[in-house]
Amino acid sequence: MPRIHSLPPLLVNQIAAGEVIERPASVVKELLENSLDAGARQIVVELEQAGIKRIGVRDDGSGIGAEDLALAVSRHATSKISSLHDLESVASLGFRGEALPSIASVARLEVISREPGAEHGWRLSADGTDFAGEVAPAAHPVGTSVEVRDLFYRVPARRKFLRTERTELGHIEQLIRRMALARADVGFRVQHNGRELFDLRAAPESEPLSAHARGERLQTLLGETFVQHALEVDEQAVGLALSGWVARPAFSRSQADLQFFFVNGRMVRDKLVAHAVRQAFQDVLHHGRHPAYVLYLQLDPRQVDVNVHPAKHEVRFREGRQVHDFLFRSLHRRLAGSCEQGGAQARIAADPALAGLGAEEEPAAAAAAAEVTAPTQSRLPLRISDGRSAYAAALALQMPDAAPDGTLDPALAAALLDRGEAAGLDSRPASSADLRAGIGENLTQGWDNVGPEGSGDDRDSDQELPPLGFAIGQLSGVYILSQVADGLILVDMHAAHERIGYERLKAGWGQGSVQQQPLLVPIAVAVSGREADLAEEQQEVLATLGVSVDRVGPERLLLRAIPAILSGADPEQLLRDLLADLVAEGSSERVRAEINRVLSTMACHGAVRANRQLTLPEMNALLRAMERTERADQCNHGRPTWVKLTLQALDRLFWRGR
Repeated sequence: MPRIHSLPPLLVNQIAAGEVIERPASVVKELLENSLDAGARQIVVELEQAGIKRIGVRDDGSGIGAEDLALAVSRHATSKISSLHDLESVASLGFRGEALPSIASVARLEVISREPGAEHGWRLSADGTDFAGEVAPAAHPVGTSVEVRDLFYRVPARRKFLRTERTELGHIEQLIRRMALARADVGFRVQHNGRELFDLRAAPESEPLSAHARGERLQTLLGETFVQHALEVDEQAVGLALSGWVARPAFSRSQADLQFFFVNGRMVRDKLVAHAVRQAFQDVLHHGRHPAYVLYLQLDPRQVDVNVHPAKHEVRFREGRQVHDFLFRSLHRRLAGSCEQGGAQARIAADPALAGLGAEEEPAAAAAAAEVTAPTQSRLPLRISDGRSAYAAALALQMPDAAPDGTLDPALAAALLDRGEAAGLDSRPASSADLRAGIGENLTQGWDNVGPEGSGDDRDSDQELPPLGFAIGQLSGVYILSQVADGLILVDMHAAHERIGYERLKAGWGQGSVQQQPLLVPIAVAVSGREADLAEEQQEVLATLGVSVDRVGPERLLLRAIPAILSGADPEQLLRDLLADLVAEGSSERVRAEINRVLSTMACHGAVRANRQLTLPEMNALLRAMERTERADQCNHGRPTWVKLTLQALDRLFWRGR
């Protein structure tokens, strides 16, 4: 066996470069972080062949003195930390002192820098060894310029793993977007092969990181369409502060390409954060779609460990559960109130002039649909007295579709009765309206009449129109047409009614504890010793979720009861999933998600069906209920429930005013 020996410095740095320098974008990231840590206000990036041939980064930061320049390209030499205390509360983007020596070990590196007040700058070339070149005087403005040429020329095998020039340039562009979104107070200018890619101006020094400054940078980088869909977030609690924007579910993406999360100004990709966001969107996002957001989390640097990933892409929170709950509740609350503060662009493809204008297209392409918006909704009551027609319409709206003989469809009745009994709901034999009670009870409570008794379409002109206006008709038995002051609203009546029913079933279920259903024969479940220990420790937590389990052996559990509403589920698989969640995350939303799935199915079965002809009062009853319902913009499956077509958009369709 070969003898143990020390590795030469160049090989050590090349090994380190394998962790830090993955592609040209990795080099750009390390150099930009150094510039930002130096207090730069303007950064210029020049690229040739997507950075493979040349990367140049120039800034106007604090610069490096002649005596420190040689040390800057030495391994583990840094000005950012000097003790363990500093490492535990890192506030800078870089801190390890590995970037420059790692880059020099795989490419040709040259650094020129000048400090404020110095007569001239200093130049240094490095080759990745412990013996850097001599420091020589050079003309240079205050700041630092770093030039990297012939990336991976020392390790040709690494060059074979690089993608095409277009792909590598795409990674760099995405990196610049992330950096620029994090620091609106810094100007970025990027050129590739002499062509300008970005020219982002720095925000005024009077408001360097204000919401307004970030908003302008947001519109420049992500486009007008994202801004139209964006909901501003500003939450603070328990030493945590969350700000930024989250896009409405209608702006969901086929890929996770518009997800930007920053912790104390550092861009990160964290599983805990992703899980919290996914939970916040679970009731409003269509299957297979991804949310879009730009969020900034600020907390005490001592509460987050940034030294857990070679490229610093991941972090570890000391109070992970607290951060997760804060993120989830903040986003969940903002999305729940999204329909109260409109301004979101909605998709519409009913006309060739507007067809295909999806949220993923460029802002210029979507400009023709810019007036298709979701209006501002409020909960201000209408100043119209209640009438018997509104009450009758609300009850009629809840009646399920009857069979030809006037009876409820047996399969639907059985399904609803079974679900109702399992959930502990009233399942006594009654009229079809009773079966819908869980969905439609008190529909008219809390809102005023939709119009004069018996008509539903004559309104007092002095009264303010409600946010969703008044119904004027029904299209193909599927869509409700409603007139508002500045245009037309189209509502998918089944999707809207489904969301209303779902939210009411959730609210009703949440008011009580989870009812248990004892198993006729307890089920013995073989588990690992760790899972058995966890089940014993978390027995009370499992009981609050409606699961009763006892430990009967070192690796054996006895499942005695599950939630009543999940009586049709696989008890053993449910327990295993719960334990897996507890092991991975310390808590579980598995039962709640399964209950919500059942309630969603009940709401879907209970919603008004297509081709059902509604009267105007019934349509208006549905509109008023939507205005009071959280997350009414989407159905339970994430599809939009309504869109608005403004008069300006209609005029464009018919070329009016030209």
